[in-house]
Amino acid sequence: MSTGPLAGIRILEFSQIVAGPFAGVALSDFGADVVKVEPLEGESRRNSAAVVPNEGKYFQSLNRGKRSLTVDLSKAEGRALIHRLVPLFDVVIINYRAGVPARMGIDYATLRALNPRIIYASITGFGESGPYATRAGSDIVAQAYSGLMAAEAKTDEHGAPAPITSTTMADRSSGLAAAMGICAALYHRERTGEGQELQVSLLQTALELQSDRVMREPVHDTVLRDPLIARLSQQRAAGASYDEMIAFRKGQGPRFASHRLYYGGYHTARGALVLGALTRQNRDAIRQILDFHDTTDDPDFDAGDAENRRRIDEWREELQVRLLQRPAEDWVERFMAAGVPASVVQFAEEMADDPQVEAAGMMAGLVHEVTGPQRVVGPIVRMSGSATAAVRAAPVLGAHSREVLLEAGFAPGEVEALAAAGVIGTGD
Repeated sequence: MSTGPLAGIRILEFSQIVAGPFAGVALSDFGADVVKVEPLEGESRRNSAAVVPNEGKYFQSLNRGKRSLTVDLSKAEGRALIHRLVPLFDVVIINYRAGVPARMGIDYATLRALNPRIIYASITGFGESGPYATRAGSDIVAQAYSGLMAAEAKTDEHGAPAPITSTTMADRSSGLAAAMGICAALYHRERTGEGQELQVSLLQTALELQSDRVMREPVHDTVLRDPLIARLSQQRAAGASYDEMIAFRKGQGPRFASHRLYYGGYHTARGALVLGALTRQNRDAIRQILDFHDTTDDPDFDAGDAENRRRIDEWREELQVRLLQRPAEDWVERFMAAGVPASVVQFAEEMADDPQVEAAGMMAGLVHEVTGPQRVVGPIVRMSGSATAAVRAAPVLGAHSREVLLEAGFAPGEVEALAAAGVIGTGD
């Protein structure tokens, strides 16, 4: 039995891809019993880059800690089965497109009538109202629509837009937002007895990730935003390409000159290095270590001046020359000794064996029923009084259908009849 803070909480998860599944992982680490409801053929992502059929690492990483119940919701018997389960659960997580849950009989109004205390967390692409409420959404689309992609200013080899990172930032942040909201709703229900609906969208999350750029404030906007928007609008009307517009936008960036010099990446004699100096104290420490002198922190330095921009470029080239004299790990050792944030640039595939990751216990050992022993990224939150933990590997498709239904009071014969009729899958 779990000893986590959500021990005893039961969650029914209708999820796919990233946002919904990630919310379920976070809550399972807190001790909740998360039952993932899948179609009989399984979630499509089970086979993304899979070496073993149905057990791809991508799927496993986003669904560990759960049990799998496979149900054909296109059948009336499947919907009726879910309706019998809902009164026994505390939370429903769903990240289907708006309108789809109602067609499947698993929308909030329907489930609330069966269990008034239910907490129903819905994650959509564009929100539950407005002209795009039913529009299909995904992480890369949310990045594009929200401005997050253009803010990062990445382009591919063709000059076309490129997503922010190789991970799904809007998706995962939305999953965390849903998990946070569910915990708050559980606390509210503890005090009042009331369940409620939570609404999370990839668009809202993507806006928050760049809230300083999205917000409107007349003083700053007059000086910075409005001229930028006017110029971008002119370029767009003139048929400028995306990479041309991005080049102009990037050219407006060096107002924070010291950040450009001391907050970014460099080559070294061996490996790549990133500096993360956000304070004058850290930047002065770097200057001392490198015996380097610039005036970007002087009060009268105007980074918007064309001549100063040229000087910034020259200073950066000079910094690069100096950093090429030693390997990245040597520089990091020196910077760390001076309290300066810096790091060698590493690859994700190396991190499971990283000494800091191992010493801090950030990985957890599990055993998968099909693929065997594995080490997974552990809970992102640790608690001293109610331990969080990665409790089980991702479920084999339908492996817990019988178990979940029997726990809910279904008779053994009824469960077997549902399996024989193709209403549920059992993983046999």
